[in-house]
Amino acid sequence: MLDTSARLLRLLALLPTRTGWTGPELAERLGVTVRTLRRDMARLRDLGYPVRATPGVAGGYTLGAGSTLPPLLLDDDEAVAVVLSLRTAASQSVTGIAETSLRALAKLERILPARLRQRAAALRLTTVPLAGGAPTVDPELLTAIAEACQSLHRITFGYRDRDGEASIRRVEPHRLVHTGRRWYLVARDTDRDAWRTFRADRIDDIRSIGSRFTPDEPPDPATFVADSVGAAPYRYRARVLVHAPAAEVAERVPPTAGLVEAVDRHSCLLSTGADSLGFLALHLALLGPEFTVLEPAELADELGLLAGRLDRARGRSGSDRPA
Repeated sequence: MLDTSARLLRLLALLPTRTGWTGPELAERLGVTVRTLRRDMARLRDLGYPVRATPGVAGGYTLGAGSTLPPLLLDDDEAVAVVLSLRTAASQSVTGIAETSLRALAKLERILPARLRQRAAALRLTTVPLAGGAPTVDPELLTAIAEACQSLHRITFGYRDRDGEASIRRVEPHRLVHTGRRWYLVARDTDRDAWRTFRADRIDDIRSIGSRFTPDEPPDPATFVADSVGAAPYRYRARVLVHAPAAEVAERVPPTAGLVEAVDRHSCLLSTGADSLGFLALHLALLGPEFTVLEPAELADELGLLAGRLDRARGRSGSDRPA
């Protein structure tokens, strides 16, 4: 049987893993009687931990939010996952998060057992972030948006579109979507009575209007963002039947580059876009699987031009090349 101190630590590790525990369940996990468990719960309360007890058949124990932070007890895989998450966050698109993540990572690595420090060091020494040009977002802005999404409060903010034109938007926020490079807000624009996506790095001066709302048939946020940023903002939109399974094509086309929808087991529909037909033609040529352009017709002509240029280049680079 565990001694009292070890049991208290074990209790603090178990309580947050569920929304509620019954007394007999906890007592069985700890190998003690229900009476001993009650005494342990009283000790935790004396130490400042907000343990709540609900009487009755459906009652039990929960660890509420409080001013005292319980010890962080992680198994090996959980600790490595936290290290990897913090190191990834250090190269992400939120302003100031890199320094904060590295400070937290340094604290965690100091208290890891030797075997886990070796695994953490291997991740640190062999992982090289690829610097990108994606703009960063103020974490306070993301927090304000997230709180409005959760509390269902209308907000207003200044917004710059892709052409730099400024406007004031009044929206009913639904969800934040992170694509890996950018953050997007999915919201219903009340002035336009339509669902829209807004790049978070183009939002400023966010304010709560104060009035609550009831969500009006919101779209799936991830799919909506993928469709919007994959094709809608561009001059040319293309629909292409790709003669390969959707799962295979989705591995080659990131969500921000196009929307992949299964047609059957052997083919899928790719919706994508670009400001240049030449870029679209090259992108499709490099995709790999065979495909058929459904629209626009000009894209098929552009593919012919690209094929001709490549064929002439092949001829010049092969037998026709001068000695």
